[in-house]
Amino acid sequence: MKTLVIVAHPNISESRINKAWKQRLSEETDITVHDLYEEYPDKKIDIEREQALLLSHDRIVFQFPFYWYSSPSLLKEWQDAVLTYGWAYGSEGTKLHGKDFMLAISTGGPEAAYQAGGYNRYSMSELTKPFQATANLTGMRFLPSFVLQGVRMLGEDQVRESAEEYINHITLSR
Repeated sequence: MKTLVIVAHPNISESRINKAWKQRLSEETDITVHDLYEEYPDKKIDIEREQALLLSHDRIVFQFPFYWYSSPSLLKEWQDAVLTYGWAYGSEGTKLHGKDFMLAISTGGPEAAYQAGGYNRYSMSELTKPFQATANLTGMRFLPSFVLQGVRMLGEDQVRESAEEYINHITLSR
C-alpha cells in the first residue's frame, strides 16, 4: 500500500517529535513524505501536482502539531486549494473515493487535558470532527488517528519509540 504523509509544521527544525517522525518515515520504501512548508515556502500551492500525488497513493496521512484546536494554516490552505468541487467532492468529485485517510497529531498538553472535564473540555475525537467530515465528504475511509500527547515532557528514548509506533500505526491500520 502506497502511503502519502503530508507533513505540516511551520518550524519543523525546532520540533523534536515531528522532525523525528519525518526522519523515520523517510526510511520507509512505500511511504512518500511531503513537507508542505518545505515545498511551498511562498505558500503558492501547485494544485495539479498535489492532486496527482493524492491520486498516486492509497492512504493519505496528515501529520501536524495541534495548533489552536486544528492544523497549522498551510495545511488548511492546502485543503481549500486542492480538495476542489468536482474533483474531491460533489456529484463528479470522486477522485479520492475508497482511499484511506488518517491523522498523526502531536500535542504539547497531556492526554488528560483533552477530555470532558479536562483543561480543553473536549476529546481529540471531538476536536478532529472537521477532518472526519472531510473524509466523509470526499469518500475516504477515516482510520483511527495516531496521537501523541504531552510531547514537551518526553525523553529522547520516548521520542524514538513514538516514531516506531507511528510507523506501525500507519502501515498496519486497516
